[in-house]
Amino acid sequence: MAVPTNGNGHYDWAKEVKEFDETKAGVKGLVDAGVTKLPRLFVHPRDKLESHPQIKSTDGVKIELPTIDFEGVKDGGARRREVVEEIRIAGQEWGFFRIVNHGIPLHTMDAMLDAVRRFHEQPTEEKMPLYSADSRKKVRFNSNNGPLRENESASWRDILTCVFQDDHLDPEDIPLACRREVQEYVKCMIELRETMAELLSEALGLNSDYLSRMECMKSEALACLYYPTCPEPEKTLGTPKHSDTTFLTLLMQDNIGGLQILHDDKWADVPPVHGALIANIGDLMQIISNDKFTSVEHRVVAQAVGPRISVACFLMPSQRAAGKPFGPIKELVSDENPRIYREFMFREYYEYYKTKGQHVNSALPHFWISKE
Repeated sequence: MAVPTNGNGHYDWAKEVKEFDETKAGVKGLVDAGVTKLPRLFVHPRDKLESHPQIKSTDGVKIELPTIDFEGVKDGGARRREVVEEIRIAGQEWGFFRIVNHGIPLHTMDAMLDAVRRFHEQPTEEKMPLYSADSRKKVRFNSNNGPLRENESASWRDILTCVFQDDHLDPEDIPLACRREVQEYVKCMIELRETMAELLSEALGLNSDYLSRMECMKSEALACLYYPTCPEPEKTLGTPKHSDTTFLTLLMQDNIGGLQILHDDKWADVPPVHGALIANIGDLMQIISNDKFTSVEHRVVAQAVGPRISVACFLMPSQRAAGKPFGPIKELVSDENPRIYREFMFREYYEYYKTKGQHVNSALPHFWISKE
C-alpha cells in the first residue's frame, strides 16, 4: 500500500484509513499481499513505542508473575483461604496473575486457539461480511476496537469480537469456522467467572456472592486476536498501552509471547505457559473496590515471528446492572478509607473511552472525586 499524501507532501491519514477499510481484509490482507514496509497508518509515534523491543529471549525485564493454583479451591477450608489471600495480594500489588488448575480442559483451550487461527486464515471473502467498526454489532471483524479517531495509529492485529450479552449470543451469528469452539469456550469462561466472582468477593472481605449479585460480570466480550508477522515491528504495536475498561479479563495466549505489563515503571514480559490463563483487573473493578484492586497498563508488541493467537474474555455488566450507577462498594468505604471515585453510569464511562481512544491510557482520573 502506497502512503497517500494530500498533495503537499503531507501524510493523508483519512485517505489511508479509507483505503485500508475498503479492502475488508484486515492486517492479514496486507501480509498476504506481500507488504515489506509498514504502511504509515500503522506507524506509532516514538513516544508511544517507549523503548519498544522486538521480543527476544534476552530482551525486556524478567518478572515472576504471581501464579495461583486453583486446585482444591472449591473444597473450602484452609486451601480456599490461601487462594483468596493470594488473589488479594496479587490483585492489589500486581493487577495481573496467572491461574493454573482452573478447570478448563486443555483440549478445549487448544481447540479454541486453533479455531481462532482457522477463522482468520480463511479467504478474505469469507470474513468480509463481518468487517465493521460499529461497536454495537455483537459479532464483528476488524483490526481495531472501533473507528479510529483523527490521526490515530492503527494496531498490527486483526480481531473477531463476539459479545454475549447476559451470557447469550445467537449461535447462528457466530462464524461457522469457529462456532462450536467459541460456544464451548464461553461456557467454560462463564463457569470460571462464577468461581472468580466468589474469590474476588472474599478477597475484598465481602460475602462470596456479593459480586455475583451485582451482576457486574454477567456479560462476556470475546476478543479472538490474530497478530500477523510484521515487516517492521520496531515501528508499531500489536496493541498500544492501555488498561482494560472492564471488570476482569481472562486471557489465553499461544506460545509466541508478546504481552507486556507495566510493572515498577518498566515494561516486563509475560511469557506464555501452556494451559494457564492470565487474569487481570480492569478499571471498573479498581473503581468499585475503591483501589483495593489495581488495574495495570499493558500492551502487546509487534513481532517478526508469528502469527500470535490469543483470546481475551472481557467480563462486563449485565444489561440490568449497566442501567444502575457504579461507584465504590459502600462496605469498602469508611472514615479511614474514604471514597476515591464518584458514582457514574456505565454509559458515561463507555462514552468517555469511546471519545478519547488512544489519547487516554486510563479513565480512572476522570472519575476521581475532586480534592478541592
